[in-house]
Amino acid sequence: MARITICKIALITALAAALGGCGALRSFGGGADEPSASVNNPNIPSNIETNTDNTIWSIFNRKTSDNTIAVNKYLWSASLEVLSFLPVQSVDPFTGVIVTGYGTPPGGGRAYRATVLVDDPALDARSLNVALQTRGGRAVSKATARAVEDAILSRARELRIADNKF
Repeated sequence: MARITICKIALITALAAALGGCGALRSFGGGADEPSASVNNPNIPSNIETNTDNTIWSIFNRKTSDNTIAVNKYLWSASLEVLSFLPVQSVDPFTGVIVTGYGTPPGGGRAYRATVLVDDPALDARSLNVALQTRGGRAVSKATARAVEDAILSRARELRIADNKF
């Protein structure tokens, strides 16, 4: 019986401390009863601007029209075409990540796997990141990775020209 009482007291004390902390924010500085020397000081909690649209309940009110894909479609398609000899393990067009399994290029003897990240809507070399790996787990040479990136970029430019949007 004494153990239950101690647990109740500890619970009530914890709740009181949590509720007391809510009022401490108001008295920290810039309260209604004390004059504020600097109205534009963002370090005073009452002067911090908050976005009232982001609440715990706003996750249930998400609109699908707000979701935009920030992936260049030409780089995306070119990556899949150039690396078509590799089996695709996972594809996420919303984040721009393509993960492949091991495969041997035509005319080659060594197996590779690739992870591609297209992270910008611009048709630019900075929008494309390719990581190649051999079956032994080693990264490929910079020249090989650069050749694959160049092939993807060239194919993406060809797709864009074919689309007459340059």
